[in-house]
Order: sequence, then C-alpha cells, then structure tokens
Amino acid sequence: MMSKNRRKTYIITFALVIVAFAIIQGLISIGVINRYWQNILILICINVIMATSLNLTVGVLGQINLGHAGFMAIGAYAAGLFMKSGLVPGLAGFFLSLLIAGLAAAIFGVLIGLPVLRLSGDYLAIVTLAFGEIIRVLIENLGFTGGAQGMAGIPTSSSFARYFFPAAFVIAMIFTYASSRHGRAVLSIRDNELASQSCGINVTKYKTFAFTLSAVFAGLAGALYAQSFGVLAANIFNYNKSFDYLVMVVLGGMGSMTGAIFSSIGLTILPEVLRPLAEWRMVIYALILIIVMIFRPQGLLGRREFSLRNLLNIDKYKKGDVEGEQ
Repeated sequence: MMSKNRRKTYIITFALVIVAFAIIQGLISIGVINRYWQNILILICINVIMATSLNLTVGVLGQINLGHAGFMAIGAYAAGLFMKSGLVPGLAGFFLSLLIAGLAAAIFGVLIGLPVLRLSGDYLAIVTLAFGEIIRVLIENLGFTGGAQGMAGIPTSSSFARYFFPAAFVIAMIFTYASSRHGRAVLSIRDNELASQSCGINVTKYKTFAFTLSAVFAGLAGALYAQSFGVLAANIFNYNKSFDYLVMVVLGGMGSMTGAIFSSIGLTILPEVLRPLAEWRMVIYALILIIVMIFRPQGLLGRREFSLRNLLNIDKYKKGDVEGEQ
C-alpha cells in the first residue's frame, strides 16, 4: 500500500513537471525563447534521455557501454523510414514511430546483450565499441537507409511538447525501475555478481533486461532526433557520439540519474554559450571537464540523487511508510 507522503511526493513531482513545461512553453509562445534556443531545448531533452539511459547500463548495472550511439542510430533510422512512408500521419504516427524505434532497438539490445554481457571490463567496452561501429558501417552500405549520403525528407516537428514529455516519461520510468525490486537486484549484481547469483538472482536475466531497457530508451531518443532534424547521416552516430554521452554520465556521477540530467543539460548548453569564442570554445570546454574531474573525480553528485521526499520532511515520510506497510 502506497503511503500518504509517497503519494503526495508523486503528485507534487507531476505538478512541477507540468509547471516547468507551462513556463517554457509560455516563454516560447511570447518569443522570449527564440527558435534557436528552442532547438537547444529539444536537443537537451534528447541528450537527457541518452545520458540517463546510458547511466542505466554504466551506473546501475556497472557495465561499460561504448556503443550506445548504435542503438540511437537504429531507433533514428527505424523511425525515419516509418515517418517517410507516410502510413500513419500526425500525432498517431509520431507515437507509433517512437514505439517502432524502441522495438527495433530492443531487438538488437537482446541480440547483443545475451552474448556480450558474459564479458566484463575492458573486453565488454571493446565489444560494445565494435558493435556501434558495425551498426554505422551497415547503415552506410544499405540502400534503403540512403547509404553514405544519408536520409533526408523525414517529417519534422518543432513542438516542444513532443520532446519534453517523452523525456519526462523516460526519466520517470528509469527512476521507477532503479528503485523497484528489479532495480535493487541489478544494483546487487553491480556490487557483487557472485554473491547475487548465490542468493538466487538470475544474473543473466536481470543484466540482459537492464541492457535492453537502456537500448529501448536510446532508440526512442534516436526517433526524436530524426524528427527534430529531418536529416540523418550514419557518421553522426559514430564512437565520438557514444563518448559524449559517457562523459555526461561520468561527469554527473555514475549511478546518479539526477547527476546525469544536470550534466547533460550543462554540457549541451556550455558549447553554445562558448560559441562566440570561435575556435577556443572547445579548448575551454575540455579544460572545464578536466578541472571538474580532477577536483570531483566521483562526478558532480557521485551516486546520490535529489530527493523531493527529503524536502517534504523525511521523518514524516518514514513514519508514513511504516504505517502504510502495516
């Protein structure tokens, strides 16, 4: 049974999400946020999904994945092909494209996850890096994807709501999963795989599911990316793209979803703020990352999460949980 304070937390969190969207949408409507910064906000939503989904593998599961952009590419091209076909136009087509992208990424997630997750450490990193490059090369050599010339003519949408609410949904799903019984089983595998297996936890099942779920969300982010830009090229999703998202996860703190959100927002905005400095902006960008990692090697938040329940009064929350469990 859900306690009163837990229910109150969910209601307040939902209300804050709606208020945040209303404020941003209002600023867009009156022209305070121009089209350029609106595109940056859309890119932030996509990067937040990618960073939090990668954190599910790297931080929660404890497995290094250097090919996460490969799942994004699969989702982007699957959604792009569907949207170009024009079979289901409008909002229904948009949601269906997300479903198709997630399903396509899930299939590859299972096919890759089952054999690959038997490895660990450097070996796993190398194999996932190879997977990402194989996906990119395959896309470049397939005729129906546009080959090396890329895919153009994908219907686009500039509606901020179509990017904000999927991002909010993914964050809510990841937080729910990480705090669930299944999430705690994955955390135990991260901390001590042998001990978890001896306690009766199906290690292969939980590792594969977490890896596949991460792939599904990456595919969803790819679908949003395709419909944001309208043009796709396979070289966009190379290993540098995967490294960018890994930097966001490490900078925010591996295992902290809140940290991944903050770092992805910051690292998306920072290059744009530094753009007037021309060729020096990437040097300054790199120096900031180096300084942060020297003085905060565990990341901005480490493994900690921002808790609204603590702000509401943790003592009452605990008491309510006990009463609810009784």
